[in-house]
Amino acid sequence: MAEAKISRALLSVSDKTGLVAFATALQERGIEIVSTGGTAAALKAARLAVIDVSELTGFPEMMDGRVKTLHPLVHGGLLGIRGNAEHERAANEHGILPIDLLVVNLYPFEATVAKGASYDDCVENIDVGGPAMIRAAAKNHAGVTVVVEPEDYARVLSEIAENEGATTLEFRKQLAAKAFARSAAYDSAISSWFARELGIDTPEWRAFGGKLGQSLRYGENSHQSAALYISDRGRPGVATATQLQGKELSYNNINDTDAAFELVSEFDAKSPAVAIIKHANPCGVAVAGSLKDAYVKALASDPVSAFGGIVALNQKIDKSAAEEMTKIFTEVVIAPDASEEAKVIFAAKKNLRLLLTGGLANSRGEGLFVKSVAGGFLVQSRDASNADDVELKVVTKRRPSDAELADLRFAFKVAKHVKSNAIVYAKNGATVGVGAGQMSRVDSARIAAWKAAEAAKAQGLSEPLTVGAVVASDAFFPFADGLITAAEAGVTAVIQPGGSVRDDDVIKAADERGLAMVFTGVRHFRH
Repeated sequence: MAEAKISRALLSVSDKTGLVAFATALQERGIEIVSTGGTAAALKAARLAVIDVSELTGFPEMMDGRVKTLHPLVHGGLLGIRGNAEHERAANEHGILPIDLLVVNLYPFEATVAKGASYDDCVENIDVGGPAMIRAAAKNHAGVTVVVEPEDYARVLSEIAENEGATTLEFRKQLAAKAFARSAAYDSAISSWFARELGIDTPEWRAFGGKLGQSLRYGENSHQSAALYISDRGRPGVATATQLQGKELSYNNINDTDAAFELVSEFDAKSPAVAIIKHANPCGVAVAGSLKDAYVKALASDPVSAFGGIVALNQKIDKSAAEEMTKIFTEVVIAPDASEEAKVIFAAKKNLRLLLTGGLANSRGEGLFVKSVAGGFLVQSRDASNADDVELKVVTKRRPSDAELADLRFAFKVAKHVKSNAIVYAKNGATVGVGAGQMSRVDSARIAAWKAAEAAKAQGLSEPLTVGAVVASDAFFPFADGLITAAEAGVTAVIQPGGSVRDDDVIKAADERGLAMVFTGVRHFRH
């Protein structure tokens, strides 16, 4: 069936956006409207002619509305194959009228969970009849048009107008595919909620769903297709941020911006913090008395790599910070908010994207991380350990000073967001050298020291920035060589998880060089 004329529509929606205007347009085309509960009430209030579903079925809505559309006269009207003699005979025998257009959007289960509703309220907001009708109509898309969100109302009216009251098969296929995807995403939200409620970390079946947020020009490389999907509007970040200016974000922009904002969210919002990211790794991170000062300190860590990078801030951007940041080319700036003066300054940089999130991500918040592998996908809980919460164990003869402790915790926060093997040198609340993604830990230590030496030369300093600094390692030192490299660079204190069979050798090397060292007992591999 290429075209399917619409004579009868069933409307049952939770989201009433655009409902009356859409129903009015349908009725003006002579389409009969069947409806349920609150939807019917809204349409009748607008003086539209509506047949209540209970009139159609001969049964009243019952059990607090749980039972209203689960009836053969509804599902027969959706599932009956047009032009099939047996189906039409059964329909005539039992008084089943065809339903040509189904408009359903589901009970707001996701929103109910997001606002922290009780278990019973969440269960009550699990839609049963809606998904059943959606799946029935989508399966029978050869003759039935199914709509699952208000955004498609205009498309449907345009399609009907162009086809003399009918819809094309290709159009119905598109809407059917969307309907099944919406139903699947809805069920995935329910199953994931149940798993959390039951404390099941590894349910036997795992499903994920999301809504298209942005179709991207290409993926990580120009020959790859890509898109951004929204799955959690409750966590501030790049996916849900408002973009005030600049061209469309790319796949790599989004990936790097997410890395930047997640890192800067590790820091207390009361203490100005800035992170500069390049290729998902930090090239400079700092805390200070103001955002401007934090940015200047972060930039000094690696000014070469910072060019064309991503800058994330943990506070509302003020004028002075904006002025400082716009002195070099930056791809993206992301922060909870920005002053009007800052927005004006950024607006002069047409190629800069400014994203505002409305808040910081919760570094201690629960969540899942998903990575595809051949034949499946890996799922793990988010790394929600914050260095401020970790009990540090001093394992050397010398205890770190208060100033060293502050830098150690700072460095370990940063190391959590550096690709393994990760080494971070830090001093006075700022990174001075970052070694990322090396196959051996000692190489990361050497690269970070070299970076610090180069940054010192750029500033005209007589000695490397690592002198008097501290060093953080995302995982234990398997040998003493990495620690010795850091000591030779001039560090005075070390923070690492510990747990190596050679911990005693590493501790001995630290003691021999007068270093203070603490173990966290927490590893932060990042791949």
